[in-house]
Amino acid sequence: MKRARLSEQIVNEIQRMIRDEGFSDGDRFYSENVLTKKLDVSRASVREAIRILEISGKVTVRQGKGIFVCDPISKGVNTFAAWLQSNEADLRDHFEMRRILEPKAASLAAEKADEKDLEAMEGTLDAFSRQVASETREGIIEEDRIFHLALAKSTRNRPLYILMKTMAESLSEGWISSLNIPGRAERTVAEHKAIFDAIKARDPKRAEKVMTAHLENAEKEILDYMQRQG
Repeated sequence: MKRARLSEQIVNEIQRMIRDEGFSDGDRFYSENVLTKKLDVSRASVREAIRILEISGKVTVRQGKGIFVCDPISKGVNTFAAWLQSNEADLRDHFEMRRILEPKAASLAAEKADEKDLEAMEGTLDAFSRQVASETREGIIEEDRIFHLALAKSTRNRPLYILMKTMAESLSEGWISSLNIPGRAERTVAEHKAIFDAIKARDPKRAEKVMTAHLENAEKEILDYMQRQG
């Protein structure tokens, strides 16, 4: 598989396996090792796809037992809300870390980004908007992450970029969860545009401010959603 949109491809392929190979609600699915071999991808990529499917309620991961197929419709439960409740502490930690790193990254990007960087970020804005319009969940998550990494790269700070890239790949819950909130993706389009406009205007303080607001909005909407679901 090509690296681009890899998580989306793996998610689609796993869903095809579940459908075409006759897996039903409650059935134990293939292990990460088996999926890695079947799909010829890294274990990290498989874990990312499984995480996306778990948050959307298509599978559940039982520690020490494996991956199991879920049918949330037949259960009549909001599996996303249940996942949020059980991972609230990790989500809070995720956003706390991002609030430490990303506003400063946006500020640095406003100082250091060149025309090529701006073109790359603007391209991710367009791609994200297209995914939101087509309501492609995996594509929305992927393009959101690409925007934030393009911004990080434009800081010209290699350790910061590596740290944010590692965080995006290994601590992806915040990206995935916030974009599952109804209407959040549409609001993110406008927030990304505000961040980009501040960077393009070479306004570090405004870039830092709007990035902080973007992260605070995402976390608040997750917590509000959890409260509404009870």
